[in-house]
Amino acid sequence: MRTNWRRAATGLFLFGISFGYVEAAVVVYLRSISDPIRREVRPEQPADELFPLITQDQMRAVAPERFRLVKVEVVREAATLVMLAAVAMVVTSDRQLWLPAFAMAFGTWDLFFYVFLKVLVDWPASPLTWDILFLIPVPWVAPVLAPSIVSLSIIGGGLMALRRPVRMRPIHWMGLTLGCCLILLSFMRDFPNIIAGGMPHPFWWPLFAAGEIVGIGAFLHALGTSPLAESERARPFANESV
Repeated sequence: MRTNWRRAATGLFLFGISFGYVEAAVVVYLRSISDPIRREVRPEQPADELFPLITQDQMRAVAPERFRLVKVEVVREAATLVMLAAVAMVVTSDRQLWLPAFAMAFGTWDLFFYVFLKVLVDWPASPLTWDILFLIPVPWVAPVLAPSIVSLSIIGGGLMALRRPVRMRPIHWMGLTLGCCLILLSFMRDFPNIIAGGMPHPFWWPLFAAGEIVGIGAFLHALGTSPLAESERARPFANESV
């Protein structure tokens, strides 16, 4: 019985696409709640601009009954990660394939989140429009193009790792970890300014590019040096078809 990686990949894509719509719908609802508050605090701010953000002190002063929604949103984001991780666990029974499956689900979800936001509310205006990417542990901000590049990278890497075995050595894990840290640093480095109600400083594209190059380079080296043994190729998935 051969590994049905195509079935697994199709399921992950379908889940990521549909979950992307759910995420976009949640943002539409959240904007309908926050827009009246923003118009009261900053009436001069264009409706399609997220920055500068409403600070916590301003939220408490204008709408204290809605301040708790910030904590609700943080927990919802954590729950989203758990859901994506759980789907990856269901798709494959091989723990070595969990990370590629998670990467595919996460990347598809994040990419189609922006696709459906564009369909629903015609946002973002361009790939260089700034967005709040995440709130855990601090706000992440970047132009939409940056997380889209990351999503495409991890979708491609996850798909290749599901299709054929990739032997990751310690040096490869170090490269992936370093690349991830550089990308996260480019997203989070401006958070003190953001939470204080400031406009985003210019995005640090060289740091982001360095993270992408290091991470992708480590993965491609691992892929290129991994043996294509037939015994390794037939790794088990949950719900295999004969």
